[in-house]
Amino acid sequence: MWGIIPAAGQRSRIQPLAFSKELLPVGRRSEGAGTRPRAVSDYLIERLVIGGATRLCFVISPTKSDIIEYYGGSAYSAAICYCVQPKPGLCDSIFRAVPLIDPAEPVMIGLPDTIWFPSDALLALPDHRPSFLLFPVEQPEYFDPVVMDSNDRVIEIQVKQPGATSGWIWGAFKMPGAVQQELFELWKQRNCVEYLGSLINAWVDQGGEAFGFRAGSSYLDVGTMDGYLKTMKILSEPGNADIAAQRGAL
Repeated sequence: MWGIIPAAGQRSRIQPLAFSKELLPVGRRSEGAGTRPRAVSDYLIERLVIGGATRLCFVISPTKSDIIEYYGGSAYSAAICYCVQPKPGLCDSIFRAVPLIDPAEPVMIGLPDTIWFPSDALLALPDHRPSFLLFPVEQPEYFDPVVMDSNDRVIEIQVKQPGATSGWIWGAFKMPGAVQQELFELWKQRNCVEYLGSLINAWVDQGGEAFGFRAGSSYLDVGTMDGYLKTMKILSEPGNADIAAQRGAL
């Protein structure tokens, strides 16, 4: 199973940095008898591998060679390859890996500047249909809330919409490789729309099906200064109820 890590963004929300935002130190990890800082993208890699990924594809911009230097060819026993994306854009980054993926093989996608719990939540998503891993948040209008019917079928993704009608946002997703290729063709037909939510809405409008799974408990966006400070505070509080069970992974 593949895991795709879109990492070509220009870190405009958390400037200035002298390195790729995906390498921003957040929390710590054990190494030998001591500890060392942990890159924020390391959390996503860990979760993709727990979810079943054996191969990872970082999609990077031409200027992000520091990610290659940091991770090299493997992490958590999963092999890593790299695709270069000339201009940032989430949909484009997801489809850069299309030539690598067998249509019969599932693929998972997450955002490398986020940290979410539980770490094994991707195991709740099925292999055979497009599925979104959902998290409850207090201000869904800053994210992409997912509206579903009584059978958890996606009706609409509200892309950063004021007055959002759902308090559940997507934080990661999974799909068969064949569906990834179908979405790629639809994306090209739709003049390469920028937002994944807009593309999924078009997919649903033409008869496609996607499902949401409320398997997430907490979601932290580290890609903004406020989010970074909040995350550092939460990870430093041993009594925090949302992550106490995950403390051994930090």
